[in-house]
Amino acid sequence: MMTIELNQNSLQKLDISPVTTIVETLLEEGTITSQEQKITFKINYERDETDPRELSEIPEIRLWFVRLDSIYPWFPFLLDWKAGELARYTAMLVPHQFHRTEGIQYNLEALEIFVMNKVFILNDWLKKQNIPSHYRLKSMAQIFGYELDDQFFELLG
Repeated sequence: MMTIELNQNSLQKLDISPVTTIVETLLEEGTITSQEQKITFKINYERDETDPRELSEIPEIRLWFVRLDSIYPWFPFLLDWKAGELARYTAMLVPHQFHRTEGIQYNLEALEIFVMNKVFILNDWLKKQNIPSHYRLKSMAQIFGYELDDQFFELLG
């Protein structure tokens, strides 16, 4: 497992170098697949103790994740899905409501667009990396309640 620490300074300056350093090294060494579903984020963001917002509701943090996603749109491949990192990453990018008892409730149309976008991006990226993709993409979609069948992948070629 690998943890990437983000502090208030890097978040406010949209500095993604904590990720870039790791990702570029893994790409150069050809070891990117060794970190599949092994990366977590530790977000250190100071706020007033009376601030009821979740981290995904803070604009500066969300904007940092939008920037990350624009540079490494395949980054969900590296996130620790079992630890909830994929859900948190998605919450940074997809409109949602947070309910104390029910957890994150995504905007369903936005979530569907996000999931399909990631399926297309990851399908192409995984092919370029010579990594089998169908099972991985089906698993990712299932996390969000979507089923992808084999005929869908035939359309992608």
